[in-house]
Parts: sequence; C-alpha cells; structure tokens
Amino acid sequence: MGLHFCSFSSGSSGNCGLVFTETTGILIDAGIPARRVWQGFTDIGFSVDRLKGLLITHEHSDHARCIDPVAGKKKDLPIYANEKTWTKLTTRVSFERRQSFTKQAFSIGDIEIEAFDVSHDAIEPVGFSFSSGGRQISLMTDTGCIPEFLPDSVLDADLLILEANHDVNLLRVGRYPWFLKQRIMGEQGHLSNEAAGFWLVDLLKKTAKKERVVLLAHLSSENNFPQLAWQTVKNILEDNGLYLGDDLVLETIVRNVVSPIF
Repeated sequence: MGLHFCSFSSGSSGNCGLVFTETTGILIDAGIPARRVWQGFTDIGFSVDRLKGLLITHEHSDHARCIDPVAGKKKDLPIYANEKTWTKLTTRVSFERRQSFTKQAFSIGDIEIEAFDVSHDAIEPVGFSFSSGGRQISLMTDTGCIPEFLPDSVLDADLLILEANHDVNLLRVGRYPWFLKQRIMGEQGHLSNEAAGFWLVDLLKKTAKKERVVLLAHLSSENNFPQLAWQTVKNILEDNGLYLGDDLVLETIVRNVVSPIF
C-alpha cells in the first residue's frame, strides 16, 4: 500500500496539499477555495470518502483562510492544529470537530503523523512527517532557517517537500519594501534557494545513501521562478559532489497548479 503526495497549490497566494494511501487521505492546510480543493480531488481521481482530516501548519492566511469552506464541504471532517495555533485561527468550525496535536506522534487512519517545530513568525508553526507502509514523507516550508533539532523522520524521508522561497539577489533588488525584505530573509521568514541547497548538501552527506525525491515548494511569484530554484539547488549539489540521478530526484512544485502524484 503506497504513500503519496500531491500539491494543489504552494506559495504565498495559497497552500494546500494531500497525503494519501489507498484508504486514508489527509489535507495539509486550507489556503485555497474549497472548489479548487475538490477540483484537485477530481483531477487526480481521489475519492472524498477517503478524506479523514485537515492539518494546519500555522495560522497565516495563505495556509488557513479557507478552513470553514473546506470544512463545510465535508461535514464530518476533523480539523487538526496545535493548541496555540487554535487561539489564532478565525473559524466557525464546531468545537467537536477541533482536534489538538502535540509533538507526540499520532495517527489518522493508516498514516502516522509527527509534527515538528519550524522557524517562522507565527505563534507555533510546524512541519509534518507522515509514515505508512515503511515509507516516509516530510513537509518543511515557511521556515526562515533549518531547525537545529529535526526528527529522524525528516532526515530519513523518502519524499521531502522543502521550501525554496526566493532568490536572494532578486529579493534584494525587487519592489518589496525593505521591512518586508528583512522579514523574508530573517530567521523567522522563508528559506532561500541557496539555503535550501546548502542544507540538502548537509543532509545528504550525513545520512545513508538512499532513493530520495525532493520537491522545492512555496516559491515566491515576485522573487523566484521554478527553473531558477531548481538550477540553483542543482548547482549547489553538484559543486559538493552530489548529482541528480536514480537515487536523487529534484523537482519544483508550480504555484496554483495541481502537481503530479509523487
């Protein structure tokens, strides 16, 4: 029984992804309209009957503004967030449907989930690792730096969704006001292409060689573009003796487009 991931949208205009097996589906974030989420289900042939939960990484609007419409489309869908994030979410979802998680692993259907801290200017932002059938998927976006302590599930992930938000030079010369540029480049902002590449080098050199897929995500529409993110990370890997091939696949998630199933 496989473990799969599909992105419905990734970026500052809205985020939503789906992790699923043959029996269980879990949405990650609800930053896009419910009609787009349900269209994504149709596009990939996913049965809504398999949808068992919605996880929220943090309270920012591009991740949480459509909780109510998504919840309204499936009346029995439980919504999961940590307790601090719940205090910042604006939602009319009933208390019976609100579930809180901690850093302890928990399960939804046949998928085990582990939340871990990331570094972002939200009240308690997290990334997630998902495990089922001996396979692991980890999602780490909206972080200005790589956390010092990451669970083994991230380091050993078969599929890693990693933020590559901006090119530093494009951001510096772009039209954003300076305070926003400082926020994005800060330790509680967003990872650059370069930071993502150098962390991948560190990860790959200190972990056992294995087949691994890395998806670059949450790309800025103003300060990045898919080919630049991909090429920058590829160049950094190759400069450090690491090459794409059968055991390492590097792809980018395009904004506002339903991705292939990984």
